[in-house]
This record gives sequence, structure tokens and C-alpha cells, in this order.
Amino acid sequence: MRLQESGPGLVAPSQTLSLTCTVTGGSITTDFWLWTWIRQPPGKGLEYMGAIENSGSLYYSPSLSGRTSISRDTSKNQFTLRLTSVTPEDTAVYYCQADPYGRVPPYWGKGTLVTVSS
Repeated sequence: MRLQESGPGLVAPSQTLSLTCTVTGGSITTDFWLWTWIRQPPGKGLEYMGAIENSGSLYYSPSLSGRTSISRDTSKNQFTLRLTSVTPEDTAVYYCQADPYGRVPPYWGKGTLVTVSS
């Protein structure tokens, strides 16, 4: 399975960051998989942002104060992250991940750097 993040590398403050993860070699509707967004700001650790289950159930980190939304397009085998009202503190490498609930190690995308700056 491969995951690939895509989206703009530069977002202006107060705008909405939107990233898409395209999955190949597996279906995002397969049972018992969790499709997750994680980020890593420069010099900091990994931060869980949220996830969507194969069933479509959604989970979000409360630390992002409701700014996050995740959706999916099953026809394209993609899932998408939107983060509203971004600030420079949202500058990070953003990763998508496929987690089979610990049955095997998760699959990761390579990550994409998003810089929030005017």
C-alpha cells in the first residue's frame, strides 16, 4: 500500500489548509482500517490531528479546537484534511497514515511541508 499527500506548500494566515491523501494498493473502505492525519511542526514531535474509519466515522483531536475536518472520496480512494483559520504555528510536515488497528505496522505517506506565511 502507498499513500501520497498533495496540496499547496504555502498557505496565508487565516486561510484554510487543504490536503489530500491518495491511497493505492488498498481501499479506504476495507474493514478495520483507520485513515489518519498527523503533523510534525519544525523541531517538535508528532501530533495526531484526526482520522476517518473505513465506515466513515470521524475522530478529531480536541487540541485543534474544532478547526479540523476530514472527508473522503471513495470513488477516488482519497481522504482529505481541512484546517481552518491557520496561523504560522500550523506550519508543519503533514502526514497521512493507514492504520490497521495495530495488526501490522501502519503505512505512512512521505509527508508534505506546509508553511503558513504571508
